[in-house]
Amino acid sequence: MSSKPARFGVQMFPTDYAIQPVELAKAVEERGLDSLFFPEHTHIPASRATPFPGGIDLPKQYWHTHDPYVALGACAAVTERITLGTGICLVIERDPITLAKEAASLDMISNGRFVMGIGAGWNREEMENHGANYPRRWAEMREKVLAMKAIWTEEEAEFHGEFVNFDKIWSYPKPIQAGGPPIWIGANSKWVFDRVAEYADGWMPIGGMGSTAMEQLEAACEKRGRKAEDITLALFGAPDDAEQLAGRVAQGFTELIFSVPSEGRDRVLPLLDKYAALAEAQRQ
Repeated sequence: MSSKPARFGVQMFPTDYAIQPVELAKAVEERGLDSLFFPEHTHIPASRATPFPGGIDLPKQYWHTHDPYVALGACAAVTERITLGTGICLVIERDPITLAKEAASLDMISNGRFVMGIGAGWNREEMENHGANYPRRWAEMREKVLAMKAIWTEEEAEFHGEFVNFDKIWSYPKPIQAGGPPIWIGANSKWVFDRVAEYADGWMPIGGMGSTAMEQLEAACEKRGRKAEDITLALFGAPDDAEQLAGRVAQGFTELIFSVPSEGRDRVLPLLDKYAALAEAQRQ
């Protein structure tokens, strides 16, 4: 279990009809919270067969959200302290050379405050609109992450794989953070532990983890020659109950991220006040 103090942040779909990213970022920082995360969907196909995993009709924020890198860049310009992250970035829908530059640029502009939460996604039709290989989306995501790491760390990066293939390139800026922005994988499957151990810096499940999760993570890290305590545990959708929140901290989560709805300031700002008070109570 990590000895790092717990940090608390929020995530919201930054839509065209909700409180706008700049105002939200300022409010998060002013209240002493530690981070702000934005998810992404480039679009939602008007006709799709893939059911929404939430078990309800797909909420409209999924096709009204800003591009997270543009939104986070605006947030970086008006804040000085908070971590800015994607939660999650759909890597397989993006060109890895372009995405590597976007991430490195955001990391530099924010002075090393960017965290890249990633996932393979669930909407098959959306991915296929981008030419992604849905059945092999995790393998494709892995290659794109490894290619980006090469671009971030090498003067003349090259990568030759099944999904990504390029000869030596020059690409700047390089990220401020050594090795590039931290990669946190947002997933809850039985395969996530090996993926985190191989090419990520953190695990970001939604809602919590099963009773054997830490043992599985430790085993996967040992297999890869890594230590589980070096992996950041980030809880997406942190509970707004003090006792439950304390329980998640006791489990080992050091990044706890509350959810706020895609609504106006009158709804969102009071929730930030509530979460800031919960965070402060946990810190004492």
